[in-house]
Formats: sequence, C-alpha cells, structure tokens
Amino acid sequence: MFSQNILDSQQVMLSNTIRRLWFEHILWTRFFIISTAEELGDLEFVTQRLLKNPSDFGEVLGKFYDKSVADRFIKLFTDHLLIAADLVNAAKAGDSKSAEMARIRWYDNADDIAGFFAKINPFWSERQWQQMLYEHLELTEEEAAQRLAGNYQRDIELFDDIEEQALHMADVMTRGLLRQFQM
Repeated sequence: MFSQNILDSQQVMLSNTIRRLWFEHILWTRFFIISTAEELGDLEFVTQRLLKNPSDFGEVLGKFYDKSVADRFIKLFTDHLLIAADLVNAAKAGDSKSAEMARIRWYDNADDIAGFFAKINPFWSERQWQQMLYEHLELTEEEAAQRLAGNYQRDIELFDDIEEQALHMADVMTRGLLRQFQM
C-alpha cells in the first residue's frame, strides 16, 4: 500500500505516467510560448501536440472514473490551454485589456478544475488544487512575459520552477488516486 512508502510496480507505473503527463503539459506549453514569441513556423504543430495533452490525461482518468468524468476533465483542461494561448497572444500584441480578460477566465477555469477534482476524489482538496493551479498560472504567465521581453535567462530559470511545481501536482494527483482506489 502507498501509505507504507513502498510502491508496487503498478503504483510506480501510475506515478510515472502522471508525472510524464504533467511534464508534457509544461513542456509543450513552453514550446507554444517560444513558438509564439519567436513566430516560428512550427506553431501549428506545437499547438496540435499541446492540445493532445488533455486527452492523454483523460485516457488515464478514464481508467478510474467513468467516461463523463474523463470528458469533463478533457474539456476543462483544453479550456485551460486555449485561454493560456489567448493570454500569450494578447500579451504579445500588447493588448492589456484582452490579456486581463483572459487572465480572469484562466483563474476562473483553475477554480473550476480545483472544484471538479475535489468533487470526484475525496483525497483531493479543492483548496490545495486551487493553490497549486494558481501557482502554476503565475509561473507560466511570468515565463511567457520573460520570453516575450527577451529575458531568456530568467525565462529558463522560471521553467525550472515550473517543472518542480508540476511534478508536485503530479504527485498530489497520484497520491489521491492511490488512496481513493486502494492501490
């Protein structure tokens, strides 16, 4: 059992999968930011790959919850990414009003995700998820701002923080699944 701090192979596989998905989330988000900021020719392909991430998460969640739960997560997480794209594009264009509107929607979406998690898993705290998601948004927005400003060293330093924070979210997610489903 997980609480004994000894993981069996199934638990390790789940942990690795969830960690990989969160890492892919932040990695492809970073690639999107870079491709947008630098106006790279790969933006369409990067965007397509980034938007695959919610479905990949949904596939894993679908092993634990019914299809409607997995579909709801896919919708919420896809919205998270689309709103982030709106925010990055507005910031790049210097449109502070549109950026602020996107930022408000982004945080509202984080609240929706946190509430959704708390509803489906008694071991996921809405408050904890809200705090983690808000930190994720703050770090990601700052990463984009630094990239857009050409502060590449700070941009890279922030990505290190984002990686650590995303892996923490992955571990919280994994622990909740292991506890709920007695794995």
